[in-house]
This record gives sequence, C-alpha cells and structure tokens, in this order.
Amino acid sequence: MLEILELSLFRRALFAALVIGFTNGFVSAFVVLHRSPLKLGALSHAVFPGIAAVVVLTGLSLFGIYLGALFAATLVGLGAIFFARRSMLSEETTLAVLMTGAFASGVILLQQYQGAGGLEDWLLGNIVGLSNADLWMSYGVGTLAVGVLAFFRRPILASLFEPDVAATLGVRVTLLNYALFAMLILVLVTTLQAVGAILALGFIVTPAATVRQLVGTPRALFFWSGVVGASGAGLGFIGAFLLNLPIGSFMVCVLTLLFLLAVLIRRLRERSRSHHQHLG
Repeated sequence: MLEILELSLFRRALFAALVIGFTNGFVSAFVVLHRSPLKLGALSHAVFPGIAAVVVLTGLSLFGIYLGALFAATLVGLGAIFFARRSMLSEETTLAVLMTGAFASGVILLQQYQGAGGLEDWLLGNIVGLSNADLWMSYGVGTLAVGVLAFFRRPILASLFEPDVAATLGVRVTLLNYALFAMLILVLVTTLQAVGAILALGFIVTPAATVRQLVGTPRALFFWSGVVGASGAGLGFIGAFLLNLPIGSFMVCVLTLLFLLAVLIRRLRERSRSHHQHLG
C-alpha cells in the first residue's frame, strides 16, 4: 500500500477523487433538499449529446465542452416544460422522453467520431486520465460551488422551503434558481469526467441521502454530506486500485454501501428509542 502511495499518478488521481467527492457531497445536500434527484439524473444524461456534438465539431476543447453541456441541459430542461404544457403528459414524463432521446443521439455521435477514445471517458469516466486542465477546472468548480452554497445558504434554504417568504425578504428566487442550475451543470460535467454520465447521479445524490438518515438539520447536512462524498470516493478509489476494479463504479458502490449502513443505523436507533419508551 505504501508503495502505491509513492506513485505520483495515484496520489494525483486520489486527490482529484477527494475533491470531486467532497464537492458532489456538498452539492448533493441542495439536490436532496430540493427533492430533484430524478430531474438531475435526467440532466446527467442530457448533457452527453451536447458534449458529443462539441467534440465532433471542434475537438476536445474543455471550454467548448462545458458550453455544449450547459446548452444541451438547458435545451432539454426547457423542452420538457414546453412540451408538458402542450400535451397531456407531466413534466417528468416529457423530461424522461427527451432525456433518453438526447442520450441516444449522443451515443450515435460517439460512434461516428473517429477519435472516440477521449469521448468515451465522458460516458464511462476515467479519473486517472484527467489532464492538468481538467484537474484545475475540477478544483475551480469545486471551490466555486462550495463557496456559493456556503455563503448563500440562508437565502437558498429560504427559497427551497418558503419561496414566497424569501421573495418578500428581497431574495430574487428565480434568478437564484437559474444560477444554482448553471452551477449544478458545472459540477455535473466535472463529475462526468470522473465516473461518467451513467454513474454521475450516484455521486451527486447518495452522500446527502446517506447523511439525511443520521442528521436532521440542513446546516449540518451540507458539511457532513461533503465529508461522506470525499470518504466514499477516497475509499472507493483505493479499493478499486488494490482490487483492480473499475474505479468509477467501485466508488459509487462504496457510497451506496455507506447509504445502506446509514439506513441500518437509523433503524437500530428507532428501535432502541421505541424500546426505551416502551419500558418507560
């Protein structure tokens, strides 16, 4: 194990996993409180054709990829609202239809692209293969996301639970929601590089879902979700490296096991509390 830690490539990728894990964990608190994990899951697939289109047209440009992802997610999100208002279907149904169609078109573009090796990393993830620009972008997006959520935590929570009250207090709820949406897309794109479009939802939902079983206050939820995200990513990365398993998949498996463990602990707490009340 000590010999592995001496490898610069291992240390570099492990640090990236910890940063991406903490960022996703911190952001997952907002996702869980907003009760929008399924919509975010749809967007994690919807950004893929935007990325694929940009790569086919301009090559693997980091800035272009972020713009393509943001454009595709916005197009699918607005399209779901547009078609839901003009059909007999709910917004969730139209979002599911558009998401699968968008993802399928991304796969077609992937097969047509001659240099598909780099693009497949966005579909399946390759945290070890991140370039220096990718790493700096991940660090920058992580710092921005954590800083924004921490600094604007009170107005964000107010807009989530009491949007009308927040508006009367001067919070520009609509503008805040659009800004948070754009930030979530940035976090999502950096996550795609690590675990791929298929597994990204686990990274940006599971940490807060885990902490929610044990912590009741929103203030504690943000920080401890970040800790769980970083811990799951770090343990999963080391375990996958030692066992020669797919890194992204194993990191998500570890996060899932932490969630199941938290559910078990909560059930044991409830039974113990119920038992004591019965004896009392």
